[in-house]
Amino acid sequence: MARVVILGAGIAGHTAALFARRRLPQPHQVIVVSPKDIYNWIPSNIWVGVGAMSCNEVVVPLRPVYAKMDIDFVQGRAVEIHPEGTGAVGTPRVIVENTGEEATGQRREIGYDYLINATGPKLNFAATPGLGPDGFTQSVCTYEHADKAAGAFLAAVEEMKKGRTQTLLIGTGHGMCTCEGAAFEFVLNVEFELRRHQVRDKARVVFISNEPELGDFGVGGMHFKRGGYVVSSKLFAESLFVERGVEWITGAHVQKVEAGKAFYETLDGESHELAFDFAMLLPPFTGIGMKALDRAGQDITADLFMPNGFMKVDADYAKKDYAQWKAADWPKTYRNPKYANIFAVGIAFAPPHAITRPRVSAKGTPISPAPPRTGMPSAIIGRVVANNIADLVLGRTQRQPKTASMAALGAACVASAGANWWSGTAASMTMYPIVPDFERFPEYGRDLKFTFGDIGSAGHWIKKILHYMFIYKAKALPMWWMIPE
Repeated sequence: MARVVILGAGIAGHTAALFARRRLPQPHQVIVVSPKDIYNWIPSNIWVGVGAMSCNEVVVPLRPVYAKMDIDFVQGRAVEIHPEGTGAVGTPRVIVENTGEEATGQRREIGYDYLINATGPKLNFAATPGLGPDGFTQSVCTYEHADKAAGAFLAAVEEMKKGRTQTLLIGTGHGMCTCEGAAFEFVLNVEFELRRHQVRDKARVVFISNEPELGDFGVGGMHFKRGGYVVSSKLFAESLFVERGVEWITGAHVQKVEAGKAFYETLDGESHELAFDFAMLLPPFTGIGMKALDRAGQDITADLFMPNGFMKVDADYAKKDYAQWKAADWPKTYRNPKYANIFAVGIAFAPPHAITRPRVSAKGTPISPAPPRTGMPSAIIGRVVANNIADLVLGRTQRQPKTASMAALGAACVASAGANWWSGTAASMTMYPIVPDFERFPEYGRDLKFTFGDIGSAGHWIKKILHYMFIYKAKALPMWWMIPE
């Protein structure tokens, strides 16, 4: 009997668990460890954050799903990995701290034959003083954060209805953030809701980002073919903002936030401040801070994790100049190079380098997007790793492992620009590959036949339909595996 343990039940971890269970017959065991017993479809949190959707519409209780699928669930937080076992016990194991209502804080050991790290990120609000829901800004990183953001946003709307002008600041809250696309999507929804509430004339909407230019999205920007011309994602994003009267500040590192005021540095080294009435600023990410110990109890965390806390996999982590980075540096199977039964998926794996060219300000402050690893690629990687582990368990070692390099995967993003069935729109974008490959596509790094961007009402319908499809899939309802990642 093999035991597959999955740490985390987000998009990558939940997908891996469902596919592992589907492939592995009894008596093989699949165990999911997660601090919460709720699955959150995070891409729809932006709708919760403007009051257009309730929390109940973006979450799925995990216990009924896992009971139905015969997956064991442990509500807890992984704190240590012992890949060689402990003391006289040679079985690899993970130490879990209970987060459920009973025995909170108590620890237990869970042995494993294969381990998938899908823990996602730690939301590092502390990197910027005053950032976050416990500080002076809002977030949409969790459904609880998004619900609180909606309350603050709607309170600002009420102030505008009373005739008071409000400044709304939306974007990234640190120079090394990722997920610029989520901030981009949120600001478009905010602007739409302001018009729907008929208070747009009372609002100043400002987008602030660590991107070197609009439309970079942490992937170095994109190019689309439109009407016989090649158009950059910079022009595409700027046109959306100009049409909607959204101001933007790029190449910005938010240094600190005080009540109603943000202080930031730009790439030219200049310091600025901006007063606001409402702010939603995303935090930078780190790994969750798990430790690794060998059988003798010695710390081997550096064998499994990079300094930022993300797990090492089959990538090329050699330090190189930007011009030397290659698509081949990116991982394919997401397997730890030292411990072949440990994998990392989604945000939990350490990327070999950024995708956007790193930049520092004139004062030496790093201001550059970290590479995104969320959404569609996270789910695909989770499925591929689960299937590879199933092949190993079932003795199908003669098969070539399936791969899911982000330098060979395409991705689609449907960025909502307003949540309304009839007047809502969305910016639909695809890219192939996610990580540019200038050896295959020398001019733009991507294949323009499969990289495009457009905006319209059809995109909103697709976005809404996808929401319900992925909630259906998360519930493991009949034929769930037929829905693509």
